[in-house]
Amino acid sequence: MIELKNLAKTFVYDKKEAKARQKKEVKDPREGDGVFHAVKNVNLNVEPGKVLGLLGPNGAGKTTTLRMLSTALQPTSGQILIDGKDVTKDPIYATKQIGFLSGKTGLYHRLTVQENVEYFGRMHGLSKDVLAERVEQIFTLLDMHSFASKRADDLSTGMTQRASIARAVIHNPRVLVFDEPTTGLDVISAKTVLDFIESYRGTEMSVIFSTHHLHEVEQLCDQVCLIDLGESKFFGSTEEFRQISDTGDLYSSFLKLVEQQKEVA
Repeated sequence: MIELKNLAKTFVYDKKEAKARQKKEVKDPREGDGVFHAVKNVNLNVEPGKVLGLLGPNGAGKTTTLRMLSTALQPTSGQILIDGKDVTKDPIYATKQIGFLSGKTGLYHRLTVQENVEYFGRMHGLSKDVLAERVEQIFTLLDMHSFASKRADDLSTGMTQRASIARAVIHNPRVLVFDEPTTGLDVISAKTVLDFIESYRGTEMSVIFSTHHLHEVEQLCDQVCLIDLGESKFFGSTEEFRQISDTGDLYSSFLKLVEQQKEVA
């Protein structure tokens, strides 16, 4: 199980940036005294076999939260626990336990798709036999065999996304984290990615994925966490999230929570 407890990240502006922001007419309430509290207090947990949808308007703090999960950013405070162990204190352990995909997850362009995935598998210490088994399994799930021998710089957007996902999960992590995995994909590629995420429901893995597409949440997610202005404003089951609005639909619940937050701010 993965748990985020009181997670926070503060950035300090340099003098030039701080001065420029003081002149802005409309300020983010998270700004002040030369700092920006991008994430102030995020709490959630995802049990094995469950999928959590991470929601929020642009600039809410979702990507910063996910970058802390990926170990690209060190939290200012709070904990990220996997099976009770605080991975913020052991980034190497975190990379073994977490598979992370964002829009910037890269591939080596001169290598083929299979060479890329096998390379990252070896980086994680997989044996030859285990690696071959994992490649076969993942390439089948993501329908990648037809372009496995293509160089990465010859791939379409959908092919690149699937290859990046394969790279992220080759080491069979305990937690999968996807940052808007279907953005920019055609319908067929998006369905392949969503089917892949759904294949982990009921397994030993916990899945977190951020999205702006609420139909994906409705299709896949057991839980929802909505972040706004750096704080988790809702965490609960998808059904509980639905019941926030009078109409009982996710879109209305999202708008109601975000509008409430604007009024408070």
